[in-house]
Amino acid sequence: VVFTQHSPRPPTDYLMAVLFETSLGDVVIDVYVDETPLAAKNFLKLVKSKYYNQCEFFNVQRDYLIQSGDPTNTGRGGESMYGQVYGPQARYFQDEVRPHLKHTRRGLVAMANSGPNRNTSQFYITTGDRLPERDGLHTIFGEVSEGMDVVMKINDVLTNDDGLPLQIVRIRHTAVLDDPFEDPPGLEIPPESPPPKPIASDDLRIEADADLNEYEGLDEEQVEEIIAEKKAESSAEVLVSLGDLPDKDVAPPDHVLFVCKLNPATLSEDLELIFSRFGTIRSCEVIRDRKTNDSLQYAFIEFSSAKEAENAYFKMDNVLIDDRRIHVDFSQSVAKHGITNFGSFSGTFSGKRGRLVTKGIERQRGGGNTKYDLIMDDEVDGRQQQQQQQQQQ
Repeated sequence: VVFTQHSPRPPTDYLMAVLFETSLGDVVIDVYVDETPLAAKNFLKLVKSKYYNQCEFFNVQRDYLIQSGDPTNTGRGGESMYGQVYGPQARYFQDEVRPHLKHTRRGLVAMANSGPNRNTSQFYITTGDRLPERDGLHTIFGEVSEGMDVVMKINDVLTNDDGLPLQIVRIRHTAVLDDPFEDPPGLEIPPESPPPKPIASDDLRIEADADLNEYEGLDEEQVEEIIAEKKAESSAEVLVSLGDLPDKDVAPPDHVLFVCKLNPATLSEDLELIFSRFGTIRSCEVIRDRKTNDSLQYAFIEFSSAKEAENAYFKMDNVLIDDRRIHVDFSQSVAKHGITNFGSFSGTFSGKRGRLVTKGIERQRGGGNTKYDLIMDDEVDGRQQQQQQQQQQ
């Protein structure tokens, strides 16, 4: 094999291998132990002590590089093997920049540092063909010998504007396939990998290798129930953010109805009179604009029991009041007094809803003396047909 200035690989006699098992597959890295002994020893011993296990690829710059090696997964942490063994004064180790080792192709492994001679544990793998701006600033200490397809999978993951993957890609397990260096006194080698750190509550990302088929083995009804629960929880979180719910787990009242699509002329006492046939009404209020006092064409009706509200829901949805077909649903507001925000959700009751229509008689606005009769839809349809025949005659 002939090595040119565009191929920085040292002779194979000087390579030692490391295996990374990542969320997206296995990667084997050959380490230049003779060319860069400080970086090579640091890398091999950190792998051996399972320091990199559970570290994320927290910085992915597509077609440029992928970065890992920080247990805090922030880019601000990490400690070298020398610092672990010899104390804080040895946290950093020197650069080993070699003129013939340049960023000329994909798959090169180099130390990420915060300045000259400030190397710790963080490293990156190149995913771009040429990165000349990094030459002379970073120690290239190895290369990917197997699993470059996995590296490019990581390169292609979706990220936010800071390069943080939207799915968590981490180093699950590591193994040293060959290590020529003796272990320094004080190097701790745990018997097993550390567990992943808990994901922050505000971190909505999922593991890249998570099983997304959570519905496997469930029948259609169970799947629909889970989906409905998730939708309800999502709606509750929105209402919490809007201030309508104090907590997403709070239950809305089952004895309060939400009525909308009202005629602007319909008054609170009108609705109370109509709905009182279903039970005792504690309160009934058509919501009005605070400045103009105009009706906002929706209302809340509170019954004394859930059964009464249920009966009204069945009978009054789609009923004609003041020439408007109203919509009745169960309120999701949990405010006890002075309701200013509202939300609604589809009722879970089954059965045929009533098809009653209200007809206003002798309306006397302002006197609270309105009277209503209840007639069936087919009666209305018959009258409309009769009127049409009379017009044709």
